[in-house]
Amino acid sequence: MTDHQAGVTERHERATRQARAIRLGRRSVIALALITLIGVAAFGWPLLADSASGLAHSQDAPWLFAALLPLLLAVVMATIADTGLDAKAVAMLGVLAAAGAALRPLGAGTAGIEPMFFLMVLSGRVLGPGFGFVLGALSMFASALLTGGVGPWMPFQMLAMGWVTMGAGLLPGADRLRGRRELVMLAGYGAVASVAYGTVMNLQGWPYIGALASGVSFVPGDPLPENLSRFLAYCLATSLGWDLPRALVTVIASLTLGPAVLKALRRATRRAAFEAPVTFEDA
Repeated sequence: MTDHQAGVTERHERATRQARAIRLGRRSVIALALITLIGVAAFGWPLLADSASGLAHSQDAPWLFAALLPLLLAVVMATIADTGLDAKAVAMLGVLAAAGAALRPLGAGTAGIEPMFFLMVLSGRVLGPGFGFVLGALSMFASALLTGGVGPWMPFQMLAMGWVTMGAGLLPGADRLRGRRELVMLAGYGAVASVAYGTVMNLQGWPYIGALASGVSFVPGDPLPENLSRFLAYCLATSLGWDLPRALVTVIASLTLGPAVLKALRRATRRAAFEAPVTFEDA
């Protein structure tokens, strides 16, 4: 290979390699892993708690997790920011979080139509899992302030949306996969993530509904298969009519608006030059 060919190949690889607003370090990965494990416990404690444990019969468990999660989310986001969130990344984070917060009220409460999901998925895809987690959590926080939706459910929404956006950043082919195949993959992921988000958020509120019919309510201390069947019946009876339209809107928006949004995000990422080394020269 000649020097000219090598130079062309190197320039092509730099052009196709997707820059990341945040390169996750060891501390950030550990922090994300810990918040994920604690989040699984926070959402799934009704199904995970042993029937003989005090937690299975405790009415304080949801409030304990609701109080604990905001502190943990703050620690994780601070850890990620400390390992590489510079001024350019903060500016992009603010713009995208504001856009996501503004999109959510456009359809919230109307058959589950939430157009913010497609933007979160595409942003996580382009900007990476670390940036995606912070963006998803911050967008939900800003949306709650904007709509007056602040309550014990808010930290659970922040964590769940952080997972959705982080997952998009972990999808394969970030540097090579482009075009129609990428859009189909993102649309499929968005559909699954939209339904999964509604399902895990059901777990957050399910223990509070003991006054409902016994066929769908949480019964403390009951065996896992029985509570799980009640939870599935609860999802089918209450939220599936919201989750499926949310998934459909995400798929349609990803396929129709996705090419333009991905192009704009990648252009902004290249111009921001997140990975460009900073050098200082003598005057």
